[in-house]
Amino acid sequence: MAVRGYALRAAELAGAAAGPVTSVLLLVAGCALLGVAAAGGGGAVVAIVIAVVLVAVAFAACDRWALSAMLARPVSEVEHPALYRLVRELSKDGRLPVPRLYLSPAEQPNAFGVGRGPRTAAICCTEGLLRVLDEAELRGVLGHELAHVSGRDVLASSLSAGLATVITFPAGLPRLARPAPAGSGLGGLETLLMVLLGPVAAVVIRLAVSREREYRADAAGALLAGDPVALASALRKIDAGTAELALAPDGRRVSVGHLMIACPFRLEGLARLFNTHPPAGERIRRLEALAGYRR
Repeated sequence: MAVRGYALRAAELAGAAAGPVTSVLLLVAGCALLGVAAAGGGGAVVAIVIAVVLVAVAFAACDRWALSAMLARPVSEVEHPALYRLVRELSKDGRLPVPRLYLSPAEQPNAFGVGRGPRTAAICCTEGLLRVLDEAELRGVLGHELAHVSGRDVLASSLSAGLATVITFPAGLPRLARPAPAGSGLGGLETLLMVLLGPVAAVVIRLAVSREREYRADAAGALLAGDPVALASALRKIDAGTAELALAPDGRRVSVGHLMIACPFRLEGLARLFNTHPPAGERIRRLEALAGYRR
């Protein structure tokens, strides 16, 4: 128990607050520059006010947006008693409030945590994850997500997801034109907007989220769950599942892909810019080394 508590406290101390602050400042500065270019000093003031409002909205709604992007719904204890039992046990061991639980209908095995802190945290599992993992592996994945919550990574990840959603929102506007006339070019317009806005959103995410956070959460989560080998086995299955059942990288999903335990997209085209996950092989190697395996 002491080892588990130490691991979670170490992850919490390692959680950086500079990432989301840098992302917010970047967004505000970018809006100010656009305001200056459009209308001089007065335009800059208006643009800064708009940027601050957008940041406030993103902070307030980031968790709902992320869950909505994966079509997640709240799951009751009656539906999944074993899932609730595992989360309660791990939360008690980690001295954390029990998070809200959600289920996404995605066939791809994946999971993510979202929220602004331990008291507002939520964990979402996909139906594919619950289908392919055994109890020990699922326990390891839940431990990983709770380590993100304890380490305050969830705030940086959730806020950057909210900011990225705000930035890429215009790319989804062409979909509102229903029915789209044949040959209207709305699909091409959406692609063009994503090409223009996607790199900006990717920079915001990369400034707030580092690959090291996954290594830290792997180690802390494995110690919390008590079985690094089980988490390594889960990552093998998740890596194979994400490769076989890769999600389409549309505007809403690319903004939340970094929240997940494994990258949900094929790393090609625009999706490559949003990848913040370290190689699965290296994560597995470190977990096995934590368990005492030598290669």
